[in-house]
Amino acid sequence: MKISGVDIRPGNILEYENGLWKVAKIQHTQPGKGGAYMQVEMKNLTDGRKTNVRFRSADTVEKVRLDTKEFQYLYTDGDMLVFMDNESYEQINLNADMLGDEAPFLQDGMQVTLELYEEKPISVQLPDQIEAEIVEADAVVKGQTASSSYKPAVLDNGVRVMVPPHIEAGTRIIVDVYAKEYVGKAS
Repeated sequence: MKISGVDIRPGNILEYENGLWKVAKIQHTQPGKGGAYMQVEMKNLTDGRKTNVRFRSADTVEKVRLDTKEFQYLYTDGDMLVFMDNESYEQINLNADMLGDEAPFLQDGMQVTLELYEEKPISVQLPDQIEAEIVEADAVVKGQTASSSYKPAVLDNGVRVMVPPHIEAGTRIIVDVYAKEYVGKAS
């Protein structure tokens, strides 16, 4: 499906220069002289290259339609992640690099959504929020509680997040996977 250059949004998958690219960031710019354009930062889904491209409103680009399918994460085998199709129970192995910074948030049995292009997996979507346990939290500095201050803490998966001063080690919290931020205490 062809779309105008100004209709590009983050998360779109585009076919550009004979490759598949995922839009990471966009910035609409309207210079004083000349026409407006969309500055688009994209990442190649096959080799991981990044590029910045300007699209004018007259430019058209092919937006790729992806199929999505639910899978369950089973285990890690070296640098490969093993997932099971929830319908056919077939297992597939994907490189851990496909998840990038979100890989530590994978938990045994987690339900994920795989985006497929021509039956080939190209990206993995984790749930937006997960529950994790704090294993290490810094002590509160006296007098620092007057404003809304946060302190560093380490989750059971090794990821560092900022948490409110009242959160101690051993507390289960809810974390936003993509922003890597504290959301609240787990019930």
